[in-house]
Amino acid sequence: MATYREVQTAVRVEKLRLWFAWATGNFIMLAIALATQNIHIVSVITQVLLVAVFGALTFALMRMSNALNRKAEAARKDVLGEA
Repeated sequence: MATYREVQTAVRVEKLRLWFAWATGNFIMLAIALATQNIHIVSVITQVLLVAVFGALTFALMRMSNALNRKAEAARKDVLGEA
């Protein structure tokens, strides 16, 4: 059985990975939008996609982060012997 410290470290590392993936995904989409800003119809499409991708990535990040928080809370309760 994993100790509370191991679970906390794993949660912290996973959250760092999630934030890095979120920032990278948004940066890539922003770079694509900036690269196509002079092509009018493609620019509009990429701007709409930028907003959609940002929303989807943020929603996924929050869901995954909340799941990790619940896992850490369950491990804390297990270690402290709370019900």
